[in-house]
Amino acid sequence: MDCPKCDSIMEDVTFHNITVERCTQCKGIWFPGVEHKDLKAFKGSDSIDTGSAELGKQYDEMKDVHCPVCDIVMNRVADRFQHYIHYEVCRKGHGTFFDAGEFREYKDETLADFIKSLKLFIKKP
Repeated sequence: MDCPKCDSIMEDVTFHNITVERCTQCKGIWFPGVEHKDLKAFKGSDSIDTGSAELGKQYDEMKDVHCPVCDIVMNRVADRFQHYIHYEVCRKGHGTFFDAGEFREYKDETLADFIKSLKLFIKKP
């Protein structure tokens, strides 16, 4: 599989019997299906995200990123609780792509992030 951001080769990375693909160049991570949600629950799983967050932010600006499985342009979405984290999701459900550093941020959800997300649903008088 080639990276949907920089076209470099992806390598298998396994944590707690869950295998994802990490780019050998930009260090972005492809999570098949909803593996990112499963891995979020495991202590230490952020160790799979070895890339530079600064480099990841540069790649985060890319538009029209294609799914490495079906080649359809993926949706760019903001995380439900951490709105500053944006990642790409395959429209056909093949997987999710996080740029370097994004999975570490995604995994590091705080109580403050949760409270901020609730404010979106509270109407001001």
